Amino acid sequence: MSVRALRAARLPLRLAWLYVGLAGFGLSLALLVQARLGLDPWDVLSQGIARRTGIPIGWVVDIIGAVVLLAWIPLRQRPGAGTVSNVIGVGIVLNVALGIIPAPAALAWRLPMLAAAIVLNAVATACYLGARLGPGPRDGLMTGIVARGHSLRTVRTAIELTVLVAGVALGGSAGIGTLAYALAIGPLVHLLLPRLTLQPRAPLATDGPAPDLPAPDHNAPAVPSPAPPFSAKRGASPCHPCSSA
Repeated sequence: MSVRALRAARLPLRLAWLYVGLAGFGLSLALLVQARLGLDPWDVLSQGIARRTGIPIGWVVDIIGAVVLLAWIPLRQRPGAGTVSNVIGVGIVLNVALGIIPAPAALAWRLPMLAAAIVLNAVATACYLGARLGPGPRDGLMTGIVARGHSLRTVRTAIELTVLVAGVALGGSAGIGTLAYALAIGPLVHLLLPRLTLQPRAPLATDGPAPDLPAPDHNAPAVPSPAPPFSAKRGASPCHPCSSA
């Protein structure tokens, strides 16, 4: 069975893995917001726009994702099911979670909330990328530009600094949480992604019926064993059948 066929057979599991990841991602953003210690660069921008327009931050996240997805067109990037689900689902989960998760006042609660948000964000990112159903719109923008021959480190730094500066200018929250996220998210995703990526499973011997083999015919005459292909005379070399005595 081909790798493509194996992946198709595991599609329900991959979809479940994708949506677990996206739900965890939206929940992690809600924890970052409620910790009030600074957001990641893209969500600093989302929060700044939300404060300026009055639109709930979850919807702003979705709108930014859709706008970024349009930038894929000149870059010739192809969205997958995971890409579209990311644009729609993360903001919805974020809005719902913000209505449930309280915003503590004590720093003793906000610091653990920040740490939990970063770890959950890394796990969720590894899950939805590990489903192999397409990257998020922001990841695709980065990889599309890199494919044009630019350095990954330079492109990512330039994009995140740009959105961070724009978000702060619009009133988004940057702080110790922004720095902690920037320092921790890369190593955590690097550690988790190989462990949370769904690999196509090779078929086992018990996965399907054994091939049909003809039944032995016990009434068939015995077939004599063929003669050896070399002479058994003294001096004949068994390794070289054509040698003479």
